[in-house]
Amino acid sequence: MLKHIAALVLCLGAALHAGPLAGKRIASFTLPDSQARYHDVLDYRGKVLLVDIMKTDCPHCAAFSKVLERVKSRYGERLNILSIVNPPDNQQTVAAYVARNKVTSPILFDFGQAVAAMLRITPQNPTIQLPTLLIVGPDGIVIEDIVYDDSRKDIFEGDGLFRILDKILAESAPRKK
Repeated sequence: MLKHIAALVLCLGAALHAGPLAGKRIASFTLPDSQARYHDVLDYRGKVLLVDIMKTDCPHCAAFSKVLERVKSRYGERLNILSIVNPPDNQQTVAAYVARNKVTSPILFDFGQAVAAMLRITPQNPTIQLPTLLIVGPDGIVIEDIVYDDSRKDIFEGDGLFRILDKILAESAPRKK
């Protein structure tokens, strides 16, 4: 009985973060970074991919960029990180943001199409909440989609993302025989 209750608690804890995109394939995209290098989402298959949808004047995004730098330092080659901005962000605002927040992962430029496809933006659902994080599995399926709000502050500004990633990376690691 206790095993069943523990399993239920674990499932409920995981379900607290999984948003409406979880379990769906990430929309395909190819976007440029500030060096005019194109990044195709398909090139990141085989590893966990974090897709951060952000804006350079968003204070929560800045705090999250610092968390993502810690993630990159901790997990190294086990995962990839891409951030995406939309207009009015441009080369200058991104360059200032990168310098100010010491960002080392690529920040890609979108004009709304890729983000709209990923987040399923429609006339009936026209808003983007920032920051938004998509955690994509090695198979291209969204494992978690997490939007910032006060209840998720620890994920975007504390150590909550590490607990999520530890679990995901343990589950996606190749099994030893």
